[in-house]
Amino acid sequence: MAAYMIVTAVIRDREAFVSGYAPAAAQLIKQFGGEYLLRGPGGEWLEGGFGEGPSVVVSKWPDREAAKRFWDSPEYAEVKELREGLADVQVMVVDGPDLIPGSG
Repeated sequence: MAAYMIVTAVIRDREAFVSGYAPAAAQLIKQFGGEYLLRGPGGEWLEGGFGEGPSVVVSKWPDREAAKRFWDSPEYAEVKELREGLADVQVMVVDGPDLIPGSG
């Protein structure tokens, strides 16, 4: 079953985040079998919340184990250091059906 990694982030230094962490993470996500479905800044909370104007990233993985292999990898541990001090993040992974564009 497919798995989806959902990230909300309040980014304090977008320029540094986008120039350093983002491209390095994107390369590893692809390398580990994931793909981005959504990368969007400036979200608006309708209920609850985690900071103002969060960015949201959703990536799709073949399964939960693939997402966790990426997350727990030494390669990603190095890349994750690039975002230290730049953003506050919340990350979760959830199993779900394979989403087919236009079917919803």
